[in-house]
Amino acid sequence: MKLLHLLPLALLLLPSLPLPFLSILVAASPFPSPISPFLDSMAASPPGIPMEMESLRSEAHKKMPIVLIVCASFGAVLVVSLFLWVYYRRNSPNFHKQNVQSSDAEKGLVGLAPILRKFSSNKMVGHNKVSVPLIDYEVLEKATNVFQESNILGEGGFGRVYKARLEQNLFVAVKKLECNDKDAEKEFENEVDLLSKIQHSNIIRLLGYTIHGESRLIVYELMENGSLETLLHGPSHGETLTWHMRMKIALDAARGLEYLHEHCKPAVIHRDLKSSNILLDANFNAKLSDFGLSVIVGAQNKNDIKLSGTMGYVAPEYLLDGKLTDKSDVYAFGVVLLELLLGRRPVEKLAPSQCQSIVTWAMPQLTDRSKLPEIIDPVIRNTMDQKHLFQVAAVAVLCVQPEPSYRPLITDVLHSLIPLVPVELGGTLRSSTQAAAPVAPA
Repeated sequence: MKLLHLLPLALLLLPSLPLPFLSILVAASPFPSPISPFLDSMAASPPGIPMEMESLRSEAHKKMPIVLIVCASFGAVLVVSLFLWVYYRRNSPNFHKQNVQSSDAEKGLVGLAPILRKFSSNKMVGHNKVSVPLIDYEVLEKATNVFQESNILGEGGFGRVYKARLEQNLFVAVKKLECNDKDAEKEFENEVDLLSKIQHSNIIRLLGYTIHGESRLIVYELMENGSLETLLHGPSHGETLTWHMRMKIALDAARGLEYLHEHCKPAVIHRDLKSSNILLDANFNAKLSDFGLSVIVGAQNKNDIKLSGTMGYVAPEYLLDGKLTDKSDVYAFGVVLLELLLGRRPVEKLAPSQCQSIVTWAMPQLTDRSKLPEIIDPVIRNTMDQKHLFQVAAVAVLCVQPEPSYRPLITDVLHSLIPLVPVELGGTLRSSTQAAAPVAPA
């Protein structure tokens, strides 16, 4: 009789079963024939006649085993169908495509958890309390072979990034900063504080930090394919990046920015978005990095914000008037989109004392459909749908408009890019499951 309790659940599950399994259930279910006569005979019995009631009771007892067998049969068919459905889902190609990237990306981070738990957390960094492991300096020194040059992954304004091997052959990235002035110290504190409160699949993950004398070390997940800048402008000159891969990278970067602008409360302005700060993991999933210059909207006075950024990516209104908004990030994103389209650097030298920005050079040609295909990066030229090319060029033109109010929100950019990326590369609109991140300083 316990199988009767499964009937409401079975009815709820039926719509989610594939059509072949539904047809099996319908064909196998023998409910109509034994139950209908039983109900009909009950409905036809006149009340108040003892002999007929006794007869019906006897008939009911005779048919009860039939009902039990029917319920048991239905339950068995349901269980088998559910098993087949799960098996079908598990072994379908789409299921594996959806899960292979996330499982590969998370495998290393899951393995790091027991190692990171050895170190203390909930420490003060500057004026803020962060819940990030404080890793012993000696551990990172050993993991990088005493910061050997052969382990250098990249170099920035205040220091270098090293590849480090922890216990159990697990690899991470370690940024070593030499904080000899207040600006460097402030960037370190800002980055650790922000990344300790932000979690998103398109934002670099902070794993720990270290303070040792004047040195400040930040530990991140390792991004095996390095930066977008290296892939586009390095020795390979973008040969590994197809049109669809470039659109996927743009889409991932837009998702990361949208999280900062729309889902963090209060919003965060990255302020230093550029191709060298877009990192790629083993599956070419792009993540935003380097949050030392990031600003929490409303948390700082305009006079307290020092003009910072990288030439070629800085929005005109910020450069000229110091006006910083989320549209400043949109401008920088537009420049990155032009890099992906054209394969050119954001600023190129024409002569020893003369430079030209990619925006100035490309703007007149981006709006001319006859000239546009000729200026596209030769690596991807004629490999895309012309309609898609025109659409991406239009988005880039809007993003780099001199007037901030003419630029779109990053959410609008995101929705315009989604249809251009194949489903297997993430080109479907997905609802944000991440909770809004409370990023205001404690």
